[in-house]
Amino acid sequence: MATRPRLSVVIPVYNERATVEALLKRVQAVPLDKEIIVVDDGSTDGTRELLAGLGAADGSLRVLLQPENRGKGAALRRGFAEARGELVLIQDADLEYDPADYPALLDPIERGVADVVFGSRFLGGPHRVLLFWHSVGNRVLTTLSNMLTNLNLTDVWTCYKVFRAEVLRSITLREDRFGFEAEVTAKVARGRWRIYEVPIAYHGRTYAEGKKITWKDGVRGVWCTLRYGLGG
Repeated sequence: MATRPRLSVVIPVYNERATVEALLKRVQAVPLDKEIIVVDDGSTDGTRELLAGLGAADGSLRVLLQPENRGKGAALRRGFAEARGELVLIQDADLEYDPADYPALLDPIERGVADVVFGSRFLGGPHRVLLFWHSVGNRVLTTLSNMLTNLNLTDVWTCYKVFRAEVLRSITLREDRFGFEAEVTAKVARGRWRIYEVPIAYHGRTYAEGKKITWKDGVRGVWCTLRYGLGG
């Protein structure tokens, strides 16, 4: 029987051919006992073919292909179901988040004081100065989430979230797209799991550089925050 890895890094990918290979090299370079699970969410820009080749060449990389584009939440559920690690970390493929932050993200769990860790872009880590209204929208949604969950998080919509595997096994996730962030936060809060935040670096990108989230996701975010915060 294969030894269970300490960490599963789950990477949802959609049309990130320009960045995913560089991102995977950064993840692989982090000196931790880990497995890397990439879930391609129906990419149409050559990402699937690139990942298939990388997976065939590297036995430590597990590549899962969704039959069609269903959204980040659906891709994450697929990755979580396949994860074998004691801890599970979410990593985006767009180079906005730096795998060098993994040790800081894992530290509260390793010290036995946390079950879930959020990496916050608003706690003082280095970040690219960009998109004022995105930051305002993030803070509004985070405040609304906090009002409903009675948490004092600073960045609900961060990519970087780390969970003890048993936390994910204890909750049922349904959201297929970016509403996943609000849903998982509300359900972790309801389960009274111990949550920590740590500062992380953030290298945001513009729409011209490939950023995908739009105002429509913000509207859906409000709905999901209300739905799951009120017990949905």
